[in-house]
Amino acid sequence: MLRVDVVKQLGEFSIEASFSSEGRVTGLFGASGAGKTSLINMIAGLLRPDRGIIALDGETLDESAAHIHIPAHRRRIGYVFQDARLFPHLDVRQNLDYGRRMNRLADDPAQRKRVVELLDIGGLLDRRPGRLSGGERQRVAFGRALLSKPRLLLLDEPLGSLDEGRKVEILPYLIRLRDEARIPMVYVSHDVAELRQLATQIVMLRRGRITAFGGVKVLPGAPA
Repeated sequence: MLRVDVVKQLGEFSIEASFSSEGRVTGLFGASGAGKTSLINMIAGLLRPDRGIIALDGETLDESAAHIHIPAHRRRIGYVFQDARLFPHLDVRQNLDYGRRMNRLADDPAQRKRVVELLDIGGLLDRRPGRLSGGERQRVAFGRALLSKPRLLLLDEPLGSLDEGRKVEILPYLIRLRDEARIPMVYVSHDVAELRQLATQIVMLRRGRITAFGGVKVLPGAPA
């Protein structure tokens, strides 16, 4: 379970958010500037709350009252950004292996094979990122995050930089991740259609405040 109860001042903008989620995919929904990325950066450990607590599966990651702040590299949380952020000088195989090596994990050929098959990237392993489409780069980014063996996966608008055709290409892989990888995800988006297909719980954020929490029925335009 993910528990978030935080306060953070960012210049003239402030975030006050509190929710607990056991969903396989917790969708963070809101317009640009709502505070979605700042909130997941706090979950990742990249941004420290001014007050409050963040806990994952019973482990406290942040607690201001107890002066606890677990550094990002010790949280075992994977992060996929809107741009894939692959290393251009490394081929796909080396990019995939980067997260494992950075976390000093033992090589696991069986897991690597499962992830490669799950994301259908076996034919890309010898290519460098410059020879991949936008959708292929994102699939490699998902794979790199999964191979770091995270206990939570954060996805910050991972389809935001793709055209509609590429989004349609990628969505089935995200659904497979949800259903087969068995790693809880927090999925940031301002796209209602994406979240209806992927999310199991929704956190609606507006100007740094949670305005609704529940199933996909809380999304705009959803049937009552």
